[in-house]
Amino acid sequence: QVQLVESGGGLVQAGGSLRLSCAASGSIFGINAMGWYRQAPGKQREMIATITSGGNTNYADSEKGRFTISGDNAKNTVYLQMNNLKPEDTAVYYCRLLDRRGVPYWGRGTQVTVSS
Repeated sequence: QVQLVESGGGLVQAGGSLRLSCAASGSIFGINAMGWYRQAPGKQREMIATITSGGNTNYADSEKGRFTISGDNAKNTVYLQMNNLKPEDTAVYYCRLLDRRGVPYWGRGTQVTVSS
């Protein structure tokens, strides 16, 4: 069983910053990649950024320049630094792990609320 625990969400004013963390534990069959996704009320879940175990990153076009993903392979942890937050960034942010078999695992999510 694989567990993903996100932390770092909260309430922030527009223009502020937050750093999300996601720690993976359990019977992980190797990590192919980890990533961050978000889901706003009434909207579909969308990809924000992903990072492979080799450090290659991929970002949604809309978040390039404001969000930065990074990882610590030794800790099985991925981070998302979010700067210049906007009210439209309000959502539940989810961590996803893709193991080397291609099996995805999801965290329970952390709420990010940006006030105007």
